[in-house]
Amino acid sequence: AKNRHSNGQGRWPVKSAKFILDLHKNAESNAEVKGLDVDTRYVSHIQVNQAQKQRRRTYLAHGRINPSMASPCHIELILSGKEEPVRKEPESQMTSSKPRSLRSGASS
Repeated sequence: AKNRHSNGQGRWPVKSAKFILDLHKNAESNAEVKGLDVDTRYVSHIQVNQAQKQRRRTYLAHGRINPSMASPCHIELILSGKEEPVRKEPESQMTSSKPRSLRSGASS
């Protein structure tokens, strides 16, 4: 019986998730060493780029050699702190940064 058109759950990316969790723990401990509040930190950016492939050899029967390539990656993780909103004070009157002569259209 072939598993054609099966709706199985598949597998979870355990190894990839472990690397991401280890990287997140490392980033949290770095924030703690710097004296930042770890509880207010969140992941604001994460990016994964391909790195250069690593070559090894697989020795086969009859003297043949095939390449065995590893596919490493660069992971970039940025933690940011939650900023508390600041209330804007109501302005009593509108102030313009332009001088009066420029507002009236006069050239200087």
